[in-house]
Amino acid sequence: MLSQPSFAQAEFAAKKKITRRERFLGEMERVVPWARLVTLIEPHYPTGRRGRPPIGIERMLRIYFLQQWYALADEALEDAIKFRHLLEAHELPKQIFAAVGALLSERQLLMKEGTLVDATIIAAPPSTKNARKERDPEMHQTKKGQQWYFGLKAHIGADAESGLVHTVLATAANVAEVAETHALLHGAERVVFADAGYLGVEKRTEIAAVYPEVEFQIAVKRGKIKALAEGAVKTLALEIEKIKAQVRARVEHPFHVIKNLFGHRKVRYRGLAKNLAQLQILFALANLVLAKRALLAA
Repeated sequence: MLSQPSFAQAEFAAKKKITRRERFLGEMERVVPWARLVTLIEPHYPTGRRGRPPIGIERMLRIYFLQQWYALADEALEDAIKFRHLLEAHELPKQIFAAVGALLSERQLLMKEGTLVDATIIAAPPSTKNARKERDPEMHQTKKGQQWYFGLKAHIGADAESGLVHTVLATAANVAEVAETHALLHGAERVVFADAGYLGVEKRTEIAAVYPEVEFQIAVKRGKIKALAEGAVKTLALEIEKIKAQVRARVEHPFHVIKNLFGHRKVRYRGLAKNLAQLQILFALANLVLAKRALLAA
């Protein structure tokens, strides 16, 4: 004979299962340094002495971050438009990114010994069927493999140990990755890892003059390894490249977060400045996602 469930068991069974979204938002509620960010924004936020009282900074910040986490359009969160303009006008996205970086450094999650550099293309609308009858003049096209892309290029410098991003840049898509390497280094590195697109970086004037002591571990082109005769030398070369690739793989994690988890695969605004501001926010939030386990444990 089956026993009847107790009131406690019945109540527990009736409770809704926690969704993935609820779990994620609960974790972000705990790891985002709300007080620090509010302190950054407060001096620039309207006081409400004239007109209707403004929405509280912390609530507005939550709305804005929701927009980034779930790729919501400005029209879906109307109040976020003015808030975004305020952030951009006072270069607060850069300060928010730095504030998150400071938190990660305090928790010893951002080290200084090594940097990973890489870039990814963020597509922009190539069509001229718009009010201005033109494509964004600050975006350009570039060829990757056998395919052409139009948009911008997001360049990052990330910690070699954790994969957390410490520097973000945005250029037109046709700018070579190697040309921006010097701007992605914080200056305390002993070693820099990059893929074959950065070959010869250590010989560039802006690198050799400022970072003469830095060791550059750049991937060797596959054709060069393939051309080696079978034997001990080729085996050793393959093993070295495998080790370098395992380290470089960490730089892909932030790109995965902003593109696949946050859904940021296309630029949202015209011009590099506005899109850089959004990238700074996105990578700050991506850092918190990547570091959440350590932050929650602390």
